[in-house]
Amino acid sequence: MEHRRPAHRLGDPTLVRQALFNLVENAAKYSRGANPPRIRIWGQERATDVLYCVEDNGVGFDMNYASKLFQVFQRLHRQEDFEGTGIGLALTKRIIDRHGGTLEAKGAVGQGATFSFTLPKRQTGGNRGIA
Repeated sequence: MEHRRPAHRLGDPTLVRQALFNLVENAAKYSRGANPPRIRIWGQERATDVLYCVEDNGVGFDMNYASKLFQVFQRLHRQEDFEGTGIGLALTKRIIDRHGGTLEAKGAVGQGATFSFTLPKRQTGGNRGIA
């Protein structure tokens, strides 16, 4: 597993940590059959936001069903194949939405998946809009 510490961003640290944990937990779950399983977690500071990514080499998913991923109790894989309640990604979406960010998923069957989200950057110094 590879990890680099991301930049400062806005938001409740506990909720953002939960969102990231959900994505890492899913990556571990869906890549456990890969030999060897690989998970890459990284962040990138950009002009107005911070991008976070969790990439894996797991079972992936069909992009035709990507819109279902963030709905409560929607699953793209059978319960018998992968445990879970079907709320982790929906919760993650709510957390990121609540913080004014975006959440995206990309994948291909048998080729893994990448989940990424953005959060607005915390302003440091300078004019913060105070007149």
